[in-house]
Amino acid sequence: MHAYEVNFDGLVGPTHNYAGLSYGNVASQANLKQSSNPKEAAKQGLRKMKSLADQGFQQAVLPPLQRPDLNFLRQIGFTGSDAQVLSKAARQAPQMLAAAYSASSMWTANAATVSPSADTADGRVHFTAANLNAKVHRSVEHPVTSRILAAIFEDPEFFAHHQALPAVSQFGDEGAANHTRFCADYGAPGVEFFVYGKVAFDAGAAKPHRYPARQTKEASEAIARLHGLDEGGVVYAQQRPETIDSGVFHNDVIAVGNREVLFYHERALVDTERVLSELDQKLQGADLKAVMVPEQAVSLEDAVGSYLFNSQLLSRSDGGMTLVVPGECREVASVSAYLDQLLGMDNPIDRIEAFDLKQSMKNGGGPACLRLRVVLNAAELAAVKSTVIMDDALFERLNHWVDAHYRDRLSQNDLADPQLLQESLSALDELTHILQLDSVYPFQR
Repeated sequence: MHAYEVNFDGLVGPTHNYAGLSYGNVASQANLKQSSNPKEAAKQGLRKMKSLADQGFQQAVLPPLQRPDLNFLRQIGFTGSDAQVLSKAARQAPQMLAAAYSASSMWTANAATVSPSADTADGRVHFTAANLNAKVHRSVEHPVTSRILAAIFEDPEFFAHHQALPAVSQFGDEGAANHTRFCADYGAPGVEFFVYGKVAFDAGAAKPHRYPARQTKEASEAIARLHGLDEGGVVYAQQRPETIDSGVFHNDVIAVGNREVLFYHERALVDTERVLSELDQKLQGADLKAVMVPEQAVSLEDAVGSYLFNSQLLSRSDGGMTLVVPGECREVASVSAYLDQLLGMDNPIDRIEAFDLKQSMKNGGGPACLRLRVVLNAAELAAVKSTVIMDDALFERLNHWVDAHYRDRLSQNDLADPQLLQESLSALDELTHILQLDSVYPFQR
């Protein structure tokens, strides 16, 4: 059966702010406490979604999580009314208030790992929400993320949902940001590629020293078991520890793949030749096309600074591939020059499209961070909640919704404002009606 890659982009929430919460994410920390523009952030994301939908790509939207997360603040000891909880947290633990207001759920590449039905033992699409336990502000996401995914992918005939892995460091899981699938055709069995930062139960194994390795091999192996993947269709690889220490906190900051193509930096992986050989051997019906960007052409620093690899690699109906990059790639001389050269090389990437995503980029996430890829055949796509599929009407309605509810400036001092809480809850309540998602948020239950 014919299948499609559907990109589910995270809709930036009304409390989008720069709190610099993610140690190891250079861009996030560099913009700590700057004022953000939630309205522009949401509209930048919507424009990308609409543009790609207009070009014929399958495009959908995932709603933001409830922020602030008052349950989290109450769980760590703040009591009283909602306004009192915010006030106490602002005075006593401003970092925890910032964590409760984190905008990071917009990066749905971290929402879950998804295996298509063509790869799984029971022939269903499998979802495992990421526990994200490396960071306190992200570790609270998966319960509501799971509810949202279950509401959109509801039919148990087609979809299987798993709980997040145990919330311990040995099973640290960052979702699809460290997972790529290669295939000859979306509907055919593929090779699922899991990239990890460390082996948790091997004290002598190589690991980074400056920044944490967020994904463990043990977590990746557990997901492969949960999803019923055959060993002949799975490849594991380790990120170079020194590359993580340079600010590459996820594999999608240093590599991107789609169909039979892997676009990656020279310093992305440990034992690259072995990994490429195994991928090529296990890829059925096609030869792996590995496009390596040499350090001499683009330094690791420029790759991280531009988010060249935090891009979307999209297969077009005409057989070519479009590389969707952040606008910053055209602002870094070495990266821009390389992209021009790339179009003249012998590889399937024959179109480059840059989007202005500055609001997301300043918080540490580019085009790839904003989307969760879900491969669906025609029957599965028909079973998805249709109200989240991007079209002209939804684009217009969501823009009106943003105009009605979002601020155009938000600072860290605003997080203690009880009015911001009410604005956020009112916006999310209306959004669930627009998307026809019933009571997915804690305040609605």
